[in-house]
Amino acid sequence: MWAIAKKTIFLNIYLRQLLIIMVLRNSIACFLMMVINSCSSSSPNPTLDDPMSSGREFIESSLKGDYVNARKYVLADSLNLEYFSGLQNFNEKMSSQDKEDYKSANIIIDSIKQLSDTVSVIHYSNTFKKQPAKIKMLKVGNDWLVDFKYTFQ
Repeated sequence: MWAIAKKTIFLNIYLRQLLIIMVLRNSIACFLMMVINSCSSSSPNPTLDDPMSSGREFIESSLKGDYVNARKYVLADSLNLEYFSGLQNFNEKMSSQDKEDYKSANIIIDSIKQLSDTVSVIHYSNTFKKQPAKIKMLKVGNDWLVDFKYTFQ
């Protein structure tokens, strides 16, 4: 009788430990999936509904050299696309160290000036170069897009 009770106790302890291990393993797996999803580098669906979000996404994508994503935030006319192409070419000619420094830089938004219901200007810099810059955000329909003509003229 004592041998059966001993085996039952051992089996209960073993099953509880097995259950704890399974719960911990699943918890760790869920945590890792959440971290991986939150660290996604580019937005599959761009945020274009306000100038701050749209401008910030454009700046961040540009700093990281992700011009496929940055392109989603640019006003598509011939002059803007030409300026955007120049920005891409400039990035390609940078040293690999500069590219890495830009990728690790943070954006510093100095101010946002709303010039009208459809025009805003974002004054910003980054922690790598620390040089003031600005981009004009233009509302086209419901989307806020970067208009380089203001920045380069």
